[in-house]
Amino acid sequence: MRKSTDASTLITRRQAQLVKAAIKCFSRLGYHSATVKDIADEAGVSSGLIYQYVSDKHDLLSHALMHIVQRHQAEIPRALQGIDDPIAKLYCAIDAYARIIATNPHAVLLTYKETKSLRPEYINKMKMLELKTNHMIAEFIQACIRADYLSQTDVDLLVSRIIISSHAWPLKHWRLKQIVTLDEYLEQAVHASWTSLLLPRGVKQYGALCHKGILCTTSNKVIKQSPAG
Repeated sequence: MRKSTDASTLITRRQAQLVKAAIKCFSRLGYHSATVKDIADEAGVSSGLIYQYVSDKHDLLSHALMHIVQRHQAEIPRALQGIDDPIAKLYCAIDAYARIIATNPHAVLLTYKETKSLRPEYINKMKMLELKTNHMIAEFIQACIRADYLSQTDVDLLVSRIIISSHAWPLKHWRLKQIVTLDEYLEQAVHASWTSLLLPRGVKQYGALCHKGILCTTSNKVIKQSPAG
């Protein structure tokens, strides 16, 4: 049993090592110009060893592009452990999503640049995983609406606004980093897309969660707004 666990751990670590190297090489050289040898050199392993884990360069690209969506599937639920309040769930889910995006800029940029190089079945798989994450966030928004914390809104459009504003950080990081910190950006651009919809009951609960330290905002400016309704 121990040997099986050790082997599984080694495989996981090796795959993560290869994905990291693939993201760097594809980002620097482009998918079509980068070779398996380039990726092997970046990872500090032999080309032969890479073929023990993937079948070809396209397989490496698919693993690299799946990196972000798979992290969302794993880390968002982890960020919600022990949290029951609807507003806290929504805040923590969005915060986890946006921070994964912000801390993996090369992978995000690679996704925009090279998704077209994937075979159709891999593109569809990525879309399904992305929609799964979107649905998770949508469910938390709907829970806040049912609890009279948020005003009625087009939930799918709101989720899209949250996703797009999250992706803007790595896409325009060269400029945004000159204007705000990441924490300020998340509060003023990402979370602001839904906190602006807080009803009086939601404002009160949001403020209580901030006071308890459950929501790590950079200021209490949002909860002092006077939402419609």
